[in-house]
Amino acid sequence: MSDLDCRVSQLFVHPVKSCAGIACDEALVVETGLDLDRAWMVADENGAMLTQRQWPRLALVSTTLRGDELVLRAPGMLTLHLAIDSVESATRARVWDDEVAAYALGALAAQWFSDFLGRPARLLRFDPEQRRLSSRRWTGDIEAENQFSDGFPILVASSASLAELNQRLAARGQPPVGIERFRPNLVLDGLQPFDEDHLDEIVIEADGGPVRLKLVKPCVRCSIPNVDPASAETGTEPGATLAGFRADARMDGGITFGMNAVIVEGFGRTLRRGQAANASWAF
Repeated sequence: MSDLDCRVSQLFVHPVKSCAGIACDEALVVETGLDLDRAWMVADENGAMLTQRQWPRLALVSTTLRGDELVLRAPGMLTLHLAIDSVESATRARVWDDEVAAYALGALAAQWFSDFLGRPARLLRFDPEQRRLSSRRWTGDIEAENQFSDGFPILVASSASLAELNQRLAARGQPPVGIERFRPNLVLDGLQPFDEDHLDEIVIEADGGPVRLKLVKPCVRCSIPNVDPASAETGTEPGATLAGFRADARMDGGITFGMNAVIVEGFGRTLRRGQAANASWAF
């Protein structure tokens, strides 16, 4: 079976975990994934993550990276400007079962998120000295670093898979959904629907040399794709439609969409929309 030619269609960085992402024309590849992806996280008083699973209103927080600032906007709130490199007190954060070193961004950011969510909240920045690694069960010999992502540095999806899902939604009388509901970092054109499930590596022709990604684990989906990013209303789709055809035996029947990936080569190189790529099969 020959390899597949494809290309980078879309790039996304999600600076604040579970808040709206940013569609990028280019993104720098660093040890933890795309630069500044999930570098910040909203947490409760004890440092535990707050996400759209319980707080769908976070979908309405838009993020912008402007020069040396992270700019946050939300309905009914004044715009919050934060210096990218500013932190205050050292603290601890909890992402799923991982407890990691982090920094709190101080009273203003805490009050902003507390007011918007209607509950005590803080904004935390990942400590760059902390090494949080993906599960070696999936990465093997590769030590893949993460910041506040769920567990892997890069999430890969394909435009063909989204098109297939939207065809199935239409057949059920449901409106289409956008790829942003699935919060990928990298979207590929040129694949057949769900080809990404069976790929081993993707080699992207970047300036200065290749960026090589290894696809290691199907992404099991929770309730977040059912949150409308425009309204923060939670429904049953596309989860109900996905459940009808995307149970993955590799994940004990979990409903999957997209593949988690680790970086094999290409740190310090820049991914750009339109770059050519080649994908190899895992079997």
